[in-house]
Amino acid sequence: MSSHVCGRILLRAASSTLSPLSPQWPSLTQRACLSSWGCSVSGARCRSGATMRFLSTRQDLDFQLSRVQISSILRANEQAVSIPEFDGRGLSAVRKFESNQLAANTPNEDRRSAATCLQTKGMLFGVFDGHGGWACAQAVSERLLYYVAVAMMSQRGLEELEHCMEQSRPVPPILQWYKNHGDYNYRESASLYVEHLRVFWQELLDSEEHGDGMSPPDALYYAFKRLDTDISLEAQVPHSSDLIRSTAIQVAFAGSTACVAHVGTEGIHVANAGDCRAVLGVQEEDGSWSALPLSQDHNAQNEAELGRLRAQHPPSERDTVITDNRLLGILMPLRSFGDVRFKWSLELQQSVLESLESGIELDFLNLYQYTPPNYLSPPYLDVAPQLTYHSLRPQDRFLILGSDGLWDEMSSEEAVRLVGEHLSGIHLQAPISPTERQLNLGQMQELLWKRRALAMPTLDPNAATHLIRHALGTGQYGELCQEKLASMLALPEDLARMYRDDITATVVYLNSDLVRQHR
Repeated sequence: MSSHVCGRILLRAASSTLSPLSPQWPSLTQRACLSSWGCSVSGARCRSGATMRFLSTRQDLDFQLSRVQISSILRANEQAVSIPEFDGRGLSAVRKFESNQLAANTPNEDRRSAATCLQTKGMLFGVFDGHGGWACAQAVSERLLYYVAVAMMSQRGLEELEHCMEQSRPVPPILQWYKNHGDYNYRESASLYVEHLRVFWQELLDSEEHGDGMSPPDALYYAFKRLDTDISLEAQVPHSSDLIRSTAIQVAFAGSTACVAHVGTEGIHVANAGDCRAVLGVQEEDGSWSALPLSQDHNAQNEAELGRLRAQHPPSERDTVITDNRLLGILMPLRSFGDVRFKWSLELQQSVLESLESGIELDFLNLYQYTPPNYLSPPYLDVAPQLTYHSLRPQDRFLILGSDGLWDEMSSEEAVRLVGEHLSGIHLQAPISPTERQLNLGQMQELLWKRRALAMPTLDPNAATHLIRHALGTGQYGELCQEKLASMLALPEDLARMYRDDITATVVYLNSDLVRQHR
């Protein structure tokens, strides 16, 4: 990014936001900054090294968010939950988890979920990144963990659920949810969701092989596939109200990636479809931190994924299935929930849309009412998750789940280092030795800024907030740049999504003592 562009961004933000003394807040919105900024405390620097023109002192005061305002914005959606070591059924593999979200789109298209399985063992964590709106991510975040938990339940447990439903008695709780104050549900569709979840467990009851329930990897895989099928079917059938039908159509035509982890006393199972990511933080014997990927991004940078996709279509489509690093030139993730215009036949899409009653609002489908180019052999998209298992070791300290908005701004290794240092309270590096090589004054200044940055204590008790702060505010030398962070948070709605995406991060702290006991 050139210095002139940086300057224009700051000036635009200055003209579009209020001073720190104003009682109103700038609105936060929309999408992804593909460029990385680097800046030192003394001035904003682009990657080229050019220093942008500073605003005047008065302009700077008018534009800059204060540190208190920055922290208030970053912490607005924080969540921190401590898990009892013994929950009445067994020891927990999770000590606590911390989570946070920062919106760029309005409304935020990311969702997150966390719950303890009450009828089986373990905890479930999910991060969901919506596209084409938030509708699909919202539905998946409400429903997917139920499908996983039900699939793991025994025949006897499912029989009890069904008996309670038949007798119109309260159903035993399946999950203990950990909701944030900003979370909400599709209340109008709740009965529809319960009805289809019941059909799911009835089919499991009819299966002679269900017995003690599915293993976590089988449950995860089957839950992903079954929920996506239900989303597709719900958009094709009549409903009791226009609102429910409209919601079902919106959910099916929008899309969402998903990364879900089941954390048990023996290990972690991860199911991933799309470009969210799961990374394990490992503390080595020497105290250093290393990142162990537990998922792979399903996008055009994944050669194996490209090969899988091309193998599913005729050779004549080899050059059109992926165009400009997108599925049919449109969609970046190559696996997702919803997105039925990449799954349904053209005849089915036309039939469903033509069958809608005139009272149903279709404005939200404007982006989807055209045929993707070279749509010759659907389906082009699937939600089948890629499964990973990791047996827990004493050195495995935490798990990070994040949407692609986080990974666009930092590597897995950077994220693990930041959380590891946050956990251990270490923010210093070895002393700088200027005698190792000849340094000019400029190089010495750079090293000093870097040293000073690493010596700063963390500003956030919540590790997920710590990650988001660094994702948006890290400068060229690893320091936190207040000016960069303020400018990224103060960007007006029509500009913000050009420079950053919605960001969701969940950090799950593992019970290392329990792992040692089981080894």
